[in-house]
Amino acid sequence: MPSEFDKPYDPKEHEDKIYKLWEESGFFNPDALPSGRDSDTKSRRSPTKTFTIALPPPNVTGSLHIGHALNATIQDILIRKKRMEGYRALWIPGTDHAGIATQNAVEKELKKQGVSRHDLGREEFLEKVWEWKEKYGNIILDQLKKIGASCDWSRMRFTMDQEYQKAVSAAFLHYQKKRWIYQGERTINWCPRCSTSLSDLEIEYKEEDGKFYYIKYGPLTLGTVRPETKLGDTALAVNPKDKRYKQYIGKEIEIQSVDSSVLRREAPKLKNIKIKVISDHAADPEFGTGVIKVTPAHDLADFEIYQRHPEIPILRVIDEKGRMNNNAGARYEGLKVVEAREQIVSDMQKLELIEKIEDYKHNIAACYRCGTILEPLLSKQWFLKMNELAQLAVKDVKKGKVKFHPKKWEKVYFNWLDPPVGGLKDWCISRQIWWGHKIPIEGVNDVLDTWFSSALWPFAILGWPEKTKDLETYYPTQVLSTARDIINLWVARMVFSSEEFLGIPPFSDVIIHATILAKSGQRMSKSLGTGVDPMTLIEKYGADATRFGLIWQAMGGQDIKWAEEHVVAGKKFCNKIWNASRFVLGQCPPSSKSDFRSQKKSNFFPSGKTPADKKILSQLQKTQKNIDKLIEKYDFGKALHILYGFFWHDFCDVYLEKFKNNPNPEVLERVLKESLKLLHPFMPFVTETIWQKFGDNLLMIEPWTS
Repeated sequence: MPSEFDKPYDPKEHEDKIYKLWEESGFFNPDALPSGRDSDTKSRRSPTKTFTIALPPPNVTGSLHIGHALNATIQDILIRKKRMEGYRALWIPGTDHAGIATQNAVEKELKKQGVSRHDLGREEFLEKVWEWKEKYGNIILDQLKKIGASCDWSRMRFTMDQEYQKAVSAAFLHYQKKRWIYQGERTINWCPRCSTSLSDLEIEYKEEDGKFYYIKYGPLTLGTVRPETKLGDTALAVNPKDKRYKQYIGKEIEIQSVDSSVLRREAPKLKNIKIKVISDHAADPEFGTGVIKVTPAHDLADFEIYQRHPEIPILRVIDEKGRMNNNAGARYEGLKVVEAREQIVSDMQKLELIEKIEDYKHNIAACYRCGTILEPLLSKQWFLKMNELAQLAVKDVKKGKVKFHPKKWEKVYFNWLDPPVGGLKDWCISRQIWWGHKIPIEGVNDVLDTWFSSALWPFAILGWPEKTKDLETYYPTQVLSTARDIINLWVARMVFSSEEFLGIPPFSDVIIHATILAKSGQRMSKSLGTGVDPMTLIEKYGADATRFGLIWQAMGGQDIKWAEEHVVAGKKFCNKIWNASRFVLGQCPPSSKSDFRSQKKSNFFPSGKTPADKKILSQLQKTQKNIDKLIEKYDFGKALHILYGFFWHDFCDVYLEKFKNNPNPEVLERVLKESLKLLHPFMPFVTETIWQKFGDNLLMIEPWTS
């Protein structure tokens, strides 16, 4: 009896050793897995029976958060089970260069030194980014190892490595050859802080207490939250069915301008300007007064109105730094948007152009990377036509080639790809930053949207556009597990990219895992102190306990209100497994253990001598079937609950307690070993540690059930 069994299970003593044992075995690489059947392996592994998962690449700026930990555990459960089932199971790891986020991180470091990227110049700045990436970029991968992720680290990929850059260039040139990529001037989302364009999906909305201003426009009155854009108005719009304004449609009306004359002490000599009233369904008769101002250069919806009415002018009055430009007039030029708003409202009040001001709660668009309020700006950018690509992605889900789990998330997918009103907007793929995949056109300094390269992930990591052995063997992948907030940013784009370049979907199943919330039900926030660091949990309770706590709470696809007590329960369960194993090993004499290990037939199952023996063996078989089905249905939480109940109650509390003085060694060891196999995908460290006491092969490559 090993003396270490005389004390409680200590994860710190075993987890690093076990992970090193796994890595040294080389079995994370499916090409190194044993095949055939011999006296050592007991498993038959077919060279064509593969199962592949591509790890959603974390940003090189990131560290493991609780959502990453849950997602990694889900993927590891699937990979470990398939590996034990005899598949050549491949889990490919990698990281994303995270263009805007990484550039921001490096710029912050430079700022501490009193240096900007512009001081360094493009080439030297990029050298600094690579230095930063080498120093900090793999932190999250080391943390994934701590939680037990059995990735094939020999196939590690990065979205800026040379081979991946070739894939990105090939994709761009393919689209360009089909004339699906074009350069055009359109109103896009602009981040003044990051100094770059963003796509419609890279926006976060913040609720803000603002004001709703009712402004007189000649004989009409309209409401707006952005009076500063009055300076860029080029039309007014009313709904064609709104009888109140039918007489004005197609006519020009005179409105008062706002200029420096309001500063004069004498009565101002006001200028009148003419503006056309157009008919458009975008004007909602039920909102405000039913009249809307059209500022095509500074509102995405207004730009769409402009596209339907190209006869109206377009005028840009805000620049890339979020300040009013010279088109706004000397009175406002150089003011920040918020400052200009205050000034123009004050000026219009003096001119008696403000009818009333109401409190108004509304959502404002912010950059998803830095949180800065975005400015819609007319800008020359590169776009990818989306209509045909979107239909490829829609088709795969509608035909059942790609299935969502839970199914309800299909609706989010379809709502973006196939919107009920209007078509899907073309994708703005150019970014005005320095870190990223440079657009492969001579003289163009823009880089590509990070998600453009990420859309190629499932096949680019296997060597595409080359026809590599890995691509032939391990593509397509089988399962993608990810979060709901990137269904459109990433999942849909991977589907249409795979269809476009390889003619098949990149995976058959998409697991949208639960979002882990604070105990209050609110989203976790580091700044508010409600975030949970999984590395702290691993340090305190161990990786197995942390995995247990995560999966235990993942029931039915519903969001999780985080409760650390389930991790504590996981630590207690580790000790229960440890103590039960100590008892079994103590009760089985060496001869019986030796005899048991000599039985290598997969159909070997001991016959029970007593009704209790027969009952526990029957319960074991039933549990094996249930766990197998539940994991295949991606119902991990329920599987763990059933497994926990069988081991703790049926095996330990009932069978071991009742027969501890007169055990059946053969049944004891059989039930323990089969339980360790079932538990291994969920709690790999403690199960592997115990398995080694039997002197057998690594548990990670043992057959799933015998």
